[in-house]
Amino acid sequence: MERSKNNSQNTMDNDYRQRSGLAKIQPLQAGGQPLRQTLKGDDMGRRKKRLKQKLFAIGIAVFVVVFFIIVPVIKIRSHIKPVTESAKALKYVFSLNDMDQVEAKMADFSKTYDSFENDAKGIYWLSFIPYVSDFKNAVEAGHFSIAAGKDGIKSIAPYADLIGFKKGGSSFSEKSAEDRLQTAVLTLDKVLGNIDKISENIKQAETRIEKIDPNRYPDSFGNMKVRASVISVKEQFHGVSSLFVDAKPLLKQLPKILGKDKEKTYLILFQNNYERRATGGFLTSYAYFRIKNGKMEIEKSSDIYSLDESISSHPVAPKEILTYHKGVNNFYIRDSNLSPDLPTSIKIFESLYSRSGNQQNYDGVIMLDAKVLVDMLTIFGDTEVSGVTFSANKDSRCDCPQVIYTLFDIVDRPVNYIKTDRKGILGDLMFALFNKAIGFSPSKYWGTLAQTMFGNLEQKHILLYFKDKNLQMAAEQINFAGRIKTTDGDYLHINNVNFAGAKSNLYVSETIESKTTKASSGEIQREVVITYKNPYAHSDCNLERGGLCLNAVLRNWLRVYVPKGSKLVSFKGSQKTVKTYDSLGKTVFEGFMTVSPEGRAQVTVTYTLPNSIKAKDYSLMVQKQPGVEDKQDVSITVAGQKMYDGLFDTDKQYTKSF
Repeated sequence: MERSKNNSQNTMDNDYRQRSGLAKIQPLQAGGQPLRQTLKGDDMGRRKKRLKQKLFAIGIAVFVVVFFIIVPVIKIRSHIKPVTESAKALKYVFSLNDMDQVEAKMADFSKTYDSFENDAKGIYWLSFIPYVSDFKNAVEAGHFSIAAGKDGIKSIAPYADLIGFKKGGSSFSEKSAEDRLQTAVLTLDKVLGNIDKISENIKQAETRIEKIDPNRYPDSFGNMKVRASVISVKEQFHGVSSLFVDAKPLLKQLPKILGKDKEKTYLILFQNNYERRATGGFLTSYAYFRIKNGKMEIEKSSDIYSLDESISSHPVAPKEILTYHKGVNNFYIRDSNLSPDLPTSIKIFESLYSRSGNQQNYDGVIMLDAKVLVDMLTIFGDTEVSGVTFSANKDSRCDCPQVIYTLFDIVDRPVNYIKTDRKGILGDLMFALFNKAIGFSPSKYWGTLAQTMFGNLEQKHILLYFKDKNLQMAAEQINFAGRIKTTDGDYLHINNVNFAGAKSNLYVSETIESKTTKASSGEIQREVVITYKNPYAHSDCNLERGGLCLNAVLRNWLRVYVPKGSKLVSFKGSQKTVKTYDSLGKTVFEGFMTVSPEGRAQVTVTYTLPNSIKAKDYSLMVQKQPGVEDKQDVSITVAGQKMYDGLFDTDKQYTKSF
């Protein structure tokens, strides 16, 4: 009865399943086994038809997979080796500074990449898959980058010899250095003719790179770090892109800066960054430099003390000098770079310079420090001036470059006779190096020189100031103007000034630890710990017996620039009363401390940020002090995450929501 009941129910279900196109339920016999039925002809036909449909669908799927996925992927893989080898070949000929080979290898690389890109398009229809979309964006970014590279090479090829590349049968090499420079200045506008097109291609490439999301990739695959590599590539490309876009206004102004239509005069101020001051270093010497249509002339160079002596009456020193300097009551040009903001310091400089009987009109100021001098000697080799040979080799007497010790020995060591123009030797040395720069074959040195000087501009060992507003804006946009920047988010700049502490910045290393946290109240708090160490012994500072006082007690005026409206919680380590005030659009916490030879000192500043700065979409800019070389490290932590830990060589900027 039960079996009959079940089969009756199955019959009813099968009616429904037949209407729905589903397989029938087999009737059961005794013991629960299905009854064998004889299939009717129409059932067999439907089954065969469905089977054919399934086989057809599978065949279509296999066809699609094979011809629209597997085959394109195989083709793409076949391009990896040729593209990689072509890129390596291009990189190699760049290192040879041979423009003919660069042009040839760029053409080869472009052709190889075009072939790869054509086959890569075969899987673009799968761009709804995020990884394929990333691949497409990366390939297209490469396309635009190559286009920018080709335009760049096309622009500079006619002037290859001038900018440091070799080019067969170049007419430039047959010209004098002065003629080469003049030709360059007069034709710069042609060299820069493609800059808008190059900039647009770089912008298009960056737009596509930005679409790639590193967070959808694993931390690692086997021994290969995946996510970090994607992040690194994005950051590097963003850096190059930003730099190029920011540099464009200054590049466009280069003919004007180099006196194409009108003679320009620039004042060069040399800063001794081993005696650190707000804009980089103690002002030691100066020179005037004229240029018109590429013809350059150094008109005069001299000791900064001679400029101070040309002022008949010096005003009383400002309160900063009276408070922190040692035995200085009057205001001198050599002490005028008090503000960390270069244009502000230039205004202070000019207030004294206008009193000088030796003042001249100038169109701009170029600030150089000792690293630039050492770099030029490294490139051009030992250089003799007034019977003294200067070298970039390390001198064991100071554990510093020989040129630095020799200059200090000439300028600062007491002697039993009167030295005149004692710091003028520096101007003479710079003049000799300048003549070497324009006298040598450009293909031999200029490529290296240009790269090195660009690095010094980025790291603030060279600062620019122009009286022309457009030129000044262009210099500020690329961060070459020593400006304290205006920001909406969090900000930090630590400014150290050595007042009468000899050349101790040559020996003192610094570590800055910055930690941003959020309190339970919602306030954002920051702690900044600055540790100073001087592992070297005290110099012989007995001037009566002719000692050369390089390493002595560092007397350090410290200012910490933070967002305006920040509230100081504590300032530990200052040896003078801590001051809080607003300046340059920031709130400043000011203190003073000393660091003895073979000694250590530490300052800890804790403060809360203004309510306008939120944890959500938090951003932080940390600005480097000009002139600081390789003895300052910085560690930046936000909400427990280490954002950076290493050499503080350029400005840093980070964003993080927490």
